[in-house]
Amino acid sequence: MDKITLKKMDLTPIEALITEDFGEVGTPERYQFEMECDAFIIGEQLKEERLKAGLTQEQLADKIGTKKSFISRVERGRTDIQLSTLVKLFRGLGRQVSVRVL
Repeated sequence: MDKITLKKMDLTPIEALITEDFGEVGTPERYQFEMECDAFIIGEQLKEERLKAGLTQEQLADKIGTKKSFISRVERGRTDIQLSTLVKLFRGLGRQVSVRVL
């Protein structure tokens, strides 16, 4: 929706709400928020693919040589993982990871 439509509907754009709560792009608070959002999204994607593969967290952990608690932390967006670990996780599910810089 464009700004005029949002104004007519008395809606605030999501970007304005995020800026209000977490600051402008480039501030430490906003950076932290964006990192947490990215971790959440990755975790949700991992969980979705794991469930599609019919695996438990423990089964995936055994398959890639890690602990169930690590899989759980990743799925909840509670850990910062390296790209190599991310690739390993998704390969364990028969999936590929592609990185795109925008």
